[in-house]
Amino acid sequence: MNSSLSTDASWGELLHGRNALRSITLAGGVALHAINVYIATTILPSVVADIGGLKYYAWNTTMFVVASIVGSAFSAKLIESLGPRKAYLLALAVFCVGGAWCAMSQSMFSLLIGRSIQGLGGGILFALSYALIRLVFNERLWSRAMALVSGMWGVATLCGPAIGGIFAQAGLWRWAFWSLLLVAAALALIVTTQLSGKDQSAATSSTRPPFATIGLLVLSVLAISVAGLSSSLWWNLLGIAAGLAIAAIIMRIDRRATNKLLPTGAYSLNAQLGVLYAVMSLLVAGITTEIFVPYFLQVIHRMTPLWAGYLTAAMAAGWTAASLFSAGRGGAAADRMVKLGSPIVFVALVALALMTPRPALLADSAGLAAYCVALASVGLGIGLGWPHLLTRVFTAARAGEETMASSSITTIQLYATALAAALAGIVANAAGLASPGGIVGAQNAAVWLFASFALAPALAVLLLRRLAPSTTEAV
Repeated sequence: MNSSLSTDASWGELLHGRNALRSITLAGGVALHAINVYIATTILPSVVADIGGLKYYAWNTTMFVVASIVGSAFSAKLIESLGPRKAYLLALAVFCVGGAWCAMSQSMFSLLIGRSIQGLGGGILFALSYALIRLVFNERLWSRAMALVSGMWGVATLCGPAIGGIFAQAGLWRWAFWSLLLVAAALALIVTTQLSGKDQSAATSSTRPPFATIGLLVLSVLAISVAGLSSSLWWNLLGIAAGLAIAAIIMRIDRRATNKLLPTGAYSLNAQLGVLYAVMSLLVAGITTEIFVPYFLQVIHRMTPLWAGYLTAAMAAGWTAASLFSAGRGGAAADRMVKLGSPIVFVALVALALMTPRPALLADSAGLAAYCVALASVGLGIGLGWPHLLTRVFTAARAGEETMASSSITTIQLYATALAAALAGIVANAAGLASPGGIVGAQNAAVWLFASFALAPALAVLLLRRLAPSTTEAV
């Protein structure tokens, strides 16, 4: 029924009249969240130069993403309790409070508090934008609305570095945060007229989110992040061990829980779903290295914030382009895309480890072009297989757990990003990012960061051998 209905839908219907304003509302929430991610990545070297806190560099991503996990977990309950309009306005308000806090921060500790508040609001916005598609649009428009909302990440790769780079080059990084508040205010005006204020609990699940499990997820990431502040290798290893131990506890609890965070088979490499989640997490880890790219480019290669921001965005652009290219493939062709992606990410990360520390390389046009290809290839390798990995998550889920499997994709991606960011902070700091710091510290950190994280897609290559062909995949 769904497929026949969707064939009658058109972009014109989705983007006309009241549907157009509703589309702006939902797509705007994801755009605000995504653009903020790229703005923060672009301006962070300028922020550190102004208020210090270089050893907390990775924490800006870690805290934002961890808070986003918490926020996304609350989204369904907020719709149920407040209705779509109030839930959305609350998310915007929280996001704005976080943005204002960041803009006024005079220390890295204060900035991290602001980033956490931003992440909480952004996580709610991110999840609401997808959840509300079912409530505000006719069923036959769902697939196009989903594509529109997802496409906002591509828009973010264009807008985020530009906004962040312009303000950073002008020495006005704080105004990058203020500028998003104006966008949020405009979005709030549309929300008040286009989303219903009625209770929609009948259309949403009343299941209580697994707060204990989510709390342990946060704790596992923070254990690794805190250990990364120490210059002692033993403390670093202890923090990683503690984080992994907490993750093992999460698996044990969630397997037995009535109200699960992840569907059956998620924690076993003997199950197709477990292999899929593991491969997705390892690929996400590879692209998380992008959080340090603007710093490396500005410190080692003396690039402006604007140029550094756009080169970094090449990773996300490669992901988007490859996903669009690969999405229409099926059967054996889809299998080849999945298997081809991980080796590409591995080669690209090794290339970045070799090229990033060499100041003279990017001064040459051929070297700069090769570097751009390497950056884009990290995202391209992920994008080739990503649509098919997500599709397989749906088909690999146990009957009756398909909805849980689809909602778990966001949780897996956010948790993998937060965990990888925490580990990246440990590697970069241990390699000398903050001490000795400067160009030498950045060069050492670049080599160790890209080289060590190249192990993630290499491991994904091995795990993919456990993945059954799509035509015979077990459910």
